[in-house]
Amino acid sequence: MRTGRVRAAVVAAATALLTITGATAASAAPAQPVEDTVFAPAADTPVTALVTKLTHSQATSRFRTAGITWSSSGGCSDRYTSTCTSFEQINLTTVQGAETLKRATGCALNVTGGTEVGHASGTYSHWNGYKLDFSLSTCLGNYIRGTFTSIGGNKWRSGSGNVYYLESNHWDVTYYNCGGC
Repeated sequence: MRTGRVRAAVVAAATALLTITGATAASAAPAQPVEDTVFAPAADTPVTALVTKLTHSQATSRFRTAGITWSSSGGCSDRYTSTCTSFEQINLTTVQGAETLKRATGCALNVTGGTEVGHASGTYSHWNGYKLDFSLSTCLGNYIRGTFTSIGGNKWRSGSGNVYYLESNHWDVTYYNCGGC
């Protein structure tokens, strides 16, 4: 008799959970892909509490799906080697920002720098997952210069606040957010 009550309690809890999440017992069909949830934090919420980190594999999978390529002067992805291009511990919003840029520009995008050592330090750094380096291209350069606001010193700010810095041989982009994804 006791087993019956435990089983009934488990079934009741599962039913309540399915009701809360909007699922039904009949929803055995494959789930549709879900877009990443984007929300605005309360003014007093520390941004660091909201950062979602990805593995190198998760990031490259998303880049591949979006049609974004990446390359490395060392032909590697080790985060602790400066000649590699790694995405280990990259912020989800940084990857989403690159995806947004790809969709908005229609340009070929090639990432040449991620979260590997060898970049400048700081809160919003490559190492901390906020920055990507992109190869130079006429398409990308024209889009950035023609769409975003020049803020001086070879820097442009997008409407969402992300900063695009033209260095000598690449675009260094700081993603504070996903760029309107």
